[in-house]
This record gives sequence, C-alpha cells and structure tokens, in this order.
Amino acid sequence: MQNFPHDHARSRAYRWGEDGLLGIADRECRLCFSFALWNGKDGILKERLFGLSGPEGNHGEDVKEEYFYLDSTPTHSYMKGLYKYPQSAYPYSRLVDENGRRSKYEAEYELVDTGVFNENRYFDVFAEYAKNDPEDILIRLTIINRGPDTSTVHVLPTLFFRNTYSWECTHEGCHMKPKIILEDDMLRTKHDTLEPFLFDVGKDSDGNTPPILFTDNETNTKRLYGIDNLNPYVKDAFHSYIIDKNVNAVNPKQRGTKVAAHYILSLEPGESKAIHLRLCIAPKDGKLVKLDQKTFDNIFKQRIEEADLFYGSVIHSKLTNDEANVVRQAYAGLLWSKQFYHYVVEYWKKGDTGEAPPQRRLEGRNAQWDHLFSRDVISMPDKFEYPWFASWDLAFHMIPFSTIDENFAKSQLRLFVREWYLHPNGQMPAYEFNFSDVNPPVFAWAAWRVYKIANHKEKRDRSFLESVFLKLLLNFTWWVNKKDVDGKNLFGGGFLGLDNIGVFDRSEQLPQGGSIQQSDGTAWMGFYALTLLAISLDLAKDGEKVLEPFEDMASKFFEHFVQIVDAMNCMGGTGLWDAEDGFYYDQVKLSETGKEIRLKSRSLVGIIPLIAVSVLEGDKVDLLPGFRKRFEWFLKYKPDLKAHIGSRKSTKSEGHCSYLLSIPSREQLQQMLKVILDEDEFLSPYGLRSLSKFHEKHPYIFEAHGDKRSIKYEPGESESGMFGGNSNWRGPIWTPINYLVIEALERYHLYYGDDFQVECPTRSGNIKNLKEVASELSFRLSKLLLRDENGHRPCFGDDKRYQSDPHWRNLLLFHEYFHGDSGKGLGASHQTGWTALILRHIQDLGKEREEKHDSK
Repeated sequence: MQNFPHDHARSRAYRWGEDGLLGIADRECRLCFSFALWNGKDGILKERLFGLSGPEGNHGEDVKEEYFYLDSTPTHSYMKGLYKYPQSAYPYSRLVDENGRRSKYEAEYELVDTGVFNENRYFDVFAEYAKNDPEDILIRLTIINRGPDTSTVHVLPTLFFRNTYSWECTHEGCHMKPKIILEDDMLRTKHDTLEPFLFDVGKDSDGNTPPILFTDNETNTKRLYGIDNLNPYVKDAFHSYIIDKNVNAVNPKQRGTKVAAHYILSLEPGESKAIHLRLCIAPKDGKLVKLDQKTFDNIFKQRIEEADLFYGSVIHSKLTNDEANVVRQAYAGLLWSKQFYHYVVEYWKKGDTGEAPPQRRLEGRNAQWDHLFSRDVISMPDKFEYPWFASWDLAFHMIPFSTIDENFAKSQLRLFVREWYLHPNGQMPAYEFNFSDVNPPVFAWAAWRVYKIANHKEKRDRSFLESVFLKLLLNFTWWVNKKDVDGKNLFGGGFLGLDNIGVFDRSEQLPQGGSIQQSDGTAWMGFYALTLLAISLDLAKDGEKVLEPFEDMASKFFEHFVQIVDAMNCMGGTGLWDAEDGFYYDQVKLSETGKEIRLKSRSLVGIIPLIAVSVLEGDKVDLLPGFRKRFEWFLKYKPDLKAHIGSRKSTKSEGHCSYLLSIPSREQLQQMLKVILDEDEFLSPYGLRSLSKFHEKHPYIFEAHGDKRSIKYEPGESESGMFGGNSNWRGPIWTPINYLVIEALERYHLYYGDDFQVECPTRSGNIKNLKEVASELSFRLSKLLLRDENGHRPCFGDDKRYQSDPHWRNLLLFHEYFHGDSGKGLGASHQTGWTALILRHIQDLGKEREEKHDSK
C-alpha cells in the first residue's frame, strides 16, 4: 500500500500492520511479540527480515534470509520456528549492489553466496511457544552457537503495541494511547480494547533479571525527515541505546508502548542457552502465580507430546521419517503463514486527519473498491514476499488446511464471499496490488473439496456449502457478463494468475487491438460451471426432500457447461482446438481485419481444458426427477450438443448409465496426453512443466502488422521483465495446476476405467491406465521435496548445506515454483500455501504401501 526502504523500517511506526522475527500477535495485531538480535558487528539491530524489492532483484522480489517454520498445531498450542543469524555483519549493501548488477540471465546472488555462513559462523535461534491455557503463552528462545569460536549475541525479546492512536484511527476502537509499565517486577499492559496482559521476563544465564528497556512505537521524524520528535522516545530507541551507546534514547520512567528485555549471551562453540518468558492475561483475582522452571519445562513437554499425538493421527503411518518430516513442516508453514491483514480502502483513500491524500489513491488501483474492509486473520501465500492475500492462492491453501483445521478452511472460504470482500458487481478481489485483476475461479472447487473432505462427520456441513454457493452465483454471473466479450461462451479474463505465460501481457490492450479468446479462461469457466453443477445436485437432495430451486440451478449449469464445450470445440469450425497439434490454444481476433490467429505456444493454457471433467451417475440423477426430466429433454432436442456428453453403462449401479461431462472428447484427450506425457514437452522428472520444452529449440513467434513477439521455454527464473520477475510460468513446475490435472485424470479413469490406456511417458512403451498416469504424476511431484536414494533433495539443487549438513539437511522450504528440469526450488521460498498441495501426493505414498501390504 505504501513503499519505503528497509533503512526506514526501524524508525517508522506502521499503521496497518506490524512485522518482526518469528513473532505472534492477538487476532487484531494490537499487542505484538517478537525478538531482536545483535551480533556486535551489524550496523543495525536484526529486528526484521531483509529482502529485495522487485526493481532491486534481478529476478523480482526476494527474501535474503534463512528461516524455517518447524512445527505448529492448528490451535497454536505449540509452535516452533528457526532463524539462522550470521555472526558477521549482515551484508545488506553487497546483496543490493550485486543483484542490481546482475542481469536476468544470471542467477540471483543469495545470502549464502556472501560467505556469512562459512565455517558455520552463525547462531541458530529457535523460537517456541506453548500455551498454558488459551490466554497464557509460554515463550522459549534457544540460542545455539554453531561456529568454531566463542561468540556473543544480544537478544531482545520485545513486546509492543501497534500504533493505532497517532492517526486517530477511529475504526480501530482505540481512543487512548496504550501503555506498558513495570509493576511488581512484571510488565503490565493497558489498552482500550484488550484485557490487561502481564509479561514475565525470565532470568538471564547468570540468574539475574536483565535490564528492561522502554520506548514508544512512534516514528523517529528527526532521523527520517529532520523534524523534531514530539516524543523523545521513539521506535528505534533500542538501536540507539545498544549500537550507538545513547543511554538517553530509552525512557528512564520505565513506561511506553514498546519494551524489551536486554540479554547478553556469551556462547562457547556448540553451546546452547535458553531464555524463558511468559505472556498472559492478568488475573482478575490477584497476583499471578509464577511458574518454576520444572513446571515451565513440563508444559512445553506436554504440548510437544500433544502435537506429536495430533500429527500421528494425520500423517500416514506408512510414511518414512523423511516423508513424515516434510509433511509436518508443510503443515507448520501453513499455520505460521496465518496473518492479520488490514486494509480499509475507504479510510486509505481519505488519508489521515488534516492531511490530503495523494491523488493516486483516489484514481489508481483499487479506487473502485470502497466497500472492501479487511481486518481479519487470513492465510497468506508468503508472510514476507507476499504479505497480502491472493484469492486463488488461498483457495488452494484450504485443501491441505481442511485436513487439520476444517473450521478455519470453511471460515476463510466464507470470508471472501462476504459483502465486505466480494464486490457488489460480483467480482472477487484478487490481491492488494490490484483487486480488479482476474484470478481463475477456483473458489467453488475449493469449497466443494473442503465440503467433501470433511467426511468424518455423519452429516456434511450443508449450511457452509449453501452459503458459499449462493454468493458464488453472483461471481459466476459477473464472469458471464464481463469476460465473454462476444457472448459466444468463449471467455477472456486476462493473465488469469499465469502472469507471463503468453507472448504478451493478456491483461493489457492487445497488440494492434482486438480481443482474445482464451483457452484457459474458457476452460476455467467450464470447470466453474461443472463444480456449481455438482454443488447444485448435492444441495437439491436434503434427506428425503428434493429442493426444486437447486434442481433448476443444476439444469442451468449443465446446459451452460455443454455450450462452453461446444464453443471450445466447434465454434467457427474447430473452436480453440487444433486437431493437427492435438492441443488447445488461445485465439486472437484482430480488430481491424477480424482475422483470427491461433497463438500456438504449447503451455498450461492448453492443458487446463483437461481439468473440466465430471462424472454424473444415473442413479443419483434419478433421485432428482425435475433435473432428470430437463436432462432427458436436452439429450432429445439438442442432438448437436448431445455429442459432447459421454454415456456408458455404470460400473457402480446396475441398470443405470454414467455420463461423462468433459471438454475434450476421448479422441482429443488421447491426443492431448501424447503431448502432455512427452518428456521432450511437458513431462518433467518432477511433474508437468508450465511451458513445453519443445519451445526451448523452437520458440513460438507471434507476428501481426509488423508487431513481432516470441516466447521460449525457460525452466528456471524468467528472462522476461513482464510482471517484474519472480512469476515465471514459461517452463517451471507449479503445484496447483499439477494437482488439478492429477485429480482430473482420476475422474477420467472413474468413467473410462482400464479400457483407456496411454503410453507414459510418450514413446516409452510403458502402457498405463489413467489412474496409473495420475499416480505417476503424483509420484514425480512428491520427489521434489523428498530425498532420493543418494540422500539428495532436488528442491535444494547443489546447496551442500541442505544436502549434507546435519544442521540444515532436515529443514524444508516450500518454494513458489520449481525448475522444470532439475526440480530446484525457485521464486518465493516460503510459499507453503499452494505448494503444500504436495502433501496429498506424499500421503498417497503411505496409502500405496498400505494397499500393497494388505494385498499380500
């Protein structure tokens, strides 16, 4: 929402949110806890992560830190994270300068490349949280010297209030300045909208209470703007006190809105020391009873045992230790990436009291989203590189989330169709950068999957499904009205989350004008219609009752889907299908001549039609007489469209038929899979590439009226500046589309059975049915994160630390995407959300072993 350099961060009070190392906050981010570090050499306290912005990085925005989410329960009764802190000065300038010097054809210059981890000269800082009860949190910071020499580190556990008072934020509900004071050797908080909390600071390693430093979480206007501070005690006071030796920087009256305990730890090589803290609501009936060390440790021990017990019920028992470790850290990443997100467009546009906002706020991106009022805990793609929600990312997040926290998954999906998120016209907000961008419509699929995954209950949550469905009708209508330019069921939509996958930015005005009929946009709408059809059919049967309004909606989505299939395959002769190549392509219609040109680059754009598939069982259709009647009428009186519906005897219910609803016919699917399963095209050792490797030697070139564009296969970081980098869809492997393709192949197998077989890989001579093909893709995808027979984990490439160092090799990162040939992790390093979809494929390894064992 507003940009300023990292150098300002320590001195500026944030209004809309806060940051900190492996910290926690209440659900509205009022009272926050994190910690700061100083190794005696850095020019600033290490209070927050450092990274490069898009223009600074040669491949877009990029975090330059080593931190890991190791464990968490869904209730956060236990959490564990790790930050690796170098013992030498952090190379801020070197990272900026070297990455600025490098071109897009060179690799990123990473923190490890600077040598700061050589000879293991760093501290491991573990942050652990254990709840004694929901409002009583024990904190344990454990610092280990991994280096060969004795080293000293300053550790500052810090408690602070987000500054909601300086800007008269009336919607925050806080009218008085909060405060933290020292009272009876304990820190006590006071805030308008929070219960009083106590912060109990533990003894240092010598048994002494550390010094307590006080200041206020307010901007240092003197340092930033040369304007005298109204308050002498400002946000960066601890930096001034410790590094600049300015003893007057902190408040001697021992009160403020930001406080830290100052520990100085000297550690021998390999030595470990721990700091113990406690944050809890102040008892209403008297003084807090302190916990002795044994009780403190026992509570941690109990919470860790409970976490182990919980994940023992979640993680398949037949997984190896390495596989189970990957699964558990993936869940930890999901849970640690829940974040308070605050953005009220109306207030943002109005600006602060007595200060006119910049004109760009009133006319720029998001200006038409006055209704959007976000002050919620939301699942983020990445809390550092993408610290804002992305709606289609979030939909994928909820699939693994539903296994461990069904209620959170449902509440997140409900949230984004509420009136303070969903636009009055039915559009769903994309993400902070531009709410009006168009993401693929996957929310209905996510809601349907979450609803079905929760099958441990005797009765599924119809209320959840119905409430989401009714709002999604608005969103579906928005798509139909806004993105079908010619009214022919061929949809646009723009880049649709695939960023730079095309020869040009599909969200902008096309070269030489005109419009684009998108293979993926149209397929997404087919997928959307099929999912809403499935939901309608489910809601139409409530016990013994048949609810006619849902039957009516089912008929509507059934007919709409078939019309989309007809448009994709038959409009203008062959629609978007190219019979010669056996593939679907986007099509550009030039405005001047009306000429239609197929964009014959083989990418995910042409694979997405495969995912729009569903199987209707005749026995279930018979339970809905109204739908059955209209279904039969359609088959009788729409013979041209009937050809798009497959029919065969049901293997599930004798005397009934199964009906296949899909975009590609059997013959088209057979042709598509020859391309998709070709290792010289899409099939990588680690899943499906986003662009065919064919374009490595044969770039696709688009030319119209002298305007010439090209696209080639780029397996790793993008060489294109489109979208600022860090968003490469021109070759790497992305988990979400792989996940949907695997699901779709399983549905095709449900209909075709073992009769439908293909070579996998193409030209290999290995014949497999579609369930086996799905299993093969699933296995390849899971290999990204698992050690192979040589102990090598593909996602970490040639980094010897992660491959062999005992203090690194069991740590996991869940990258945004992966190199199309080597499987190395790329992009945002903590985008656990949709990369956690791999969990299903790793869990499947355990199921396969169990089935093999049972068959014996």
